[in-house]
Amino acid sequence: MSGKVTASIRVGIGGWVYAPWRGNFYPKGLVQARELEYASRHVTSIEINGTFYGTQKPSSFARWRDETPDDFVFALKGPRYATHRRVLAEAGPSIEKFLESGLVELKHKLGPINWQFAPTKTYEEEDFAAFLALLPQRLGGLPLRHAVEVRHDSFATAGFVELLRRHGVAAVVADKPGVPHIHDATAPFVYARLQSAGEDHREGYAPADLDRWTARARSWARGHSPADLPLLARSHPEQDGRPVFLYMINGFKPKAPAAAMALLRRLADQPAQ
Repeated sequence: MSGKVTASIRVGIGGWVYAPWRGNFYPKGLVQARELEYASRHVTSIEINGTFYGTQKPSSFARWRDETPDDFVFALKGPRYATHRRVLAEAGPSIEKFLESGLVELKHKLGPINWQFAPTKTYEEEDFAAFLALLPQRLGGLPLRHAVEVRHDSFATAGFVELLRRHGVAAVVADKPGVPHIHDATAPFVYARLQSAGEDHREGYAPADLDRWTARARSWARGHSPADLPLLARSHPEQDGRPVFLYMINGFKPKAPAAAMALLRRLADQPAQ
């Protein structure tokens, strides 16, 4: 059981092109064209950020697929043109354009899609429900998994949790101060973005914090809710297991790869309880 739990937890970073990682995470002299190849052998997933800012080419998705190991998975950020708007119910054309831009070229390496909303976007149940209804469950024969990253405190309600559960959409788990911390499981998978890495820690996070996130990831992967994280809703549905996608994004971004690899080592070395 412990091996199955570990295999269902993916840990990664946001993007792979970042100058301060050269000579630090990336070996000195490694050409930029081989950075994805290198990164994908040291973490088990990467969240692609470029899809948030603009449309990518099908050939790019195909190249990224071919440069990574067979069991690697990419998460994608949905385009800001869909999420950064006043009326979310009108996002249909932007969502459709994104989904038809070549995502299917990733094939089995297509992971969750993170729809990130502006910090000023407040929770309006009817409009947000209309947005969720626009998210398809399949694309070209591939199953789609959707997560939403909300950043306004008005979303921190049991009603929002129940809305996401009705649509099978995950709420992105965050550890960053100043954003809502929604730890309730609302989908068949868990998506976490950790953004509190610090320059003072060799691996970005204190060892005790990495131990805590390791235990939380294992708990989610078993289908449970971590006992040390507060929940918003009264009902806490459990299941046999949930794939977990956990990304070290920033805080102090130069340490993100070190934090991700430290967590992966813990998952490999520490026996599951």
